[in-house]
Amino acid sequence: MKKIYYSLGIFSLLILGVAFYFYTIIYSVQIEKETSIYIKSTDSIAQVVQNLDSICLDIDHVKTVISLKKYTHVKAGRYILKKGMNANQVVTLLRSGRQTPIKVTFNNQTYIEDLAGRLATQIEADSLSILNSLTDVDFLQQEGFTHKTVLHMCMPYTYECYWTISPNQLRTKLLNAYNRFWNADRIAKAKRFNLDKNEVIALASIVHKETSHKAERSKVAGVYLNRVRVGMPLQADPTIIYALKEKYGRDTVIKRVLKKDLSIESPYNTYLSLGIPSAAIAMPDIDAIDAVLNAEKHPYYYFCASPQKLGTHNFAKNLSQHNRNAAAYQRWLNKQRIHR
Repeated sequence: MKKIYYSLGIFSLLILGVAFYFYTIIYSVQIEKETSIYIKSTDSIAQVVQNLDSICLDIDHVKTVISLKKYTHVKAGRYILKKGMNANQVVTLLRSGRQTPIKVTFNNQTYIEDLAGRLATQIEADSLSILNSLTDVDFLQQEGFTHKTVLHMCMPYTYECYWTISPNQLRTKLLNAYNRFWNADRIAKAKRFNLDKNEVIALASIVHKETSHKAERSKVAGVYLNRVRVGMPLQADPTIIYALKEKYGRDTVIKRVLKKDLSIESPYNTYLSLGIPSAAIAMPDIDAIDAVLNAEKHPYYYFCASPQKLGTHNFAKNLSQHNRNAAAYQRWLNKQRIHR
């Protein structure tokens, strides 16, 4: 009997040892600090393991749990691995596909290509597939946009979505946000100025470029709307800069608009063309759009950057007053040696 009890004792110890071994593998801490892991749609289990290798304390333990839990089907996404998670929790999370949403943000993009590149840094899809979705001919025709005006649809909000969101799904999010922005109140305000949505956003892009001083944006918008009302050209320097970059390259640095630039042939030359350009010269922020919709009513038809208070403008009712303001600003530019 002693031999039997002895054998049973040894067997029990072996069982306990094996149990403790697997318990250690399964439940010992693997994540020392919270981190994100991105699993691509094209990743294999081997690639997932490779990604985990630099995150987990003992990748061999994790591989064992992967085998025990039969984790063979990769579910792409962004997953948050929290501090203190064990191998079982890590594998269970990845196998479940319960990814954590991300916040997609963008602003101040000048071209739809720029936006596609910005979005591609935040979601799985590449910039070309995003661009192709946003500029799909059927989509543009259906929603009334062009390659140029589709940027108008992209409101600079923060969008919550999954990292694996498809380009078309993201496009739908952008369109829905655009449609929510243009509520009955904003549409009514645009109509009061005889403007459509594209004209509002195009003008807002000019206001945005003219001043970052939000307190005077509605006043600047009022100047432009005064000019539109009486048939004056907008004469907006930001449109000249845009036209020059279209001609000489988007990376061209232009700090000062010269008199010779005002004769450039371009639909964006608002010194030669009447009215508001057909598309925005950049993505305006929401404040600039609302500044146009709530444009200040005043008698000013001119404004010029102020050399006394940089970032703001001096406003004028007539050309002679404006010329004095402009001369003072030109002298300041020369003093600062800003010639181009």
